[in-house]
Amino acid sequence: MALLLIAGVSYALVSHWMMTRHAAEPWALVVLLGPLWLTAMGLAGSRFGAWGLALAGLAGAALFVLVLHGEAGDPNRLYVLQHAGINILLCGWFGGSLRRGRLSLIGQFAERVHALSPAMRRYTAQVTRVWTAYFAAMAVASVVVYASLPFTAWSVLANLLTPLLVAVLFVGEYLLRYRLHPEFERTRLSDAVRAFYSTPANSSAGRR
Repeated sequence: MALLLIAGVSYALVSHWMMTRHAAEPWALVVLLGPLWLTAMGLAGSRFGAWGLALAGLAGAALFVLVLHGEAGDPNRLYVLQHAGINILLCGWFGGSLRRGRLSLIGQFAERVHALSPAMRRYTAQVTRVWTAYFAAMAVASVVVYASLPFTAWSVLANLLTPLLVAVLFVGEYLLRYRLHPEFERTRLSDAVRAFYSTPANSSAGRR
């Protein structure tokens, strides 16, 4: 966890530095736009399988070719596209699991750690709604700040405030969970992180 935190903080600071000092450099564009490409590939692969993964990969490769040849337009707009785009994708991913009769996305993560009671299913659905609202608000804020404030302010929002707010939500929910529901089984933050990156169990992935 400590190494993950250090890596995240370092990447955020380096990204802010690159965007404000070397925004138009091809190498900076490739490094900074990489997360959008990887996120799109991951979501496309999980939703549409190999074909989705391949199409997202080809689209990202085509964009990088344009970037390297200086034909992708204003680099600042590309950075805004990445930030807003990732948040829109995550909003759709989380929100799409809130359909009636489905286990919410946070519920799916939690079920990889322990079995869920009906109360836990309702709670995880509420948490999924909070994250969905956060991603939607962040996508809107990204566009509004870029359109109305200097680019440096937008970079602070995207590279520094965004990961900080994610950490606050993550830790805050963890602490609030047992105050609201002391009956819930105790888990560690590291368990939640592993659940997010693990493969869903066959026994629970399709359960309604």
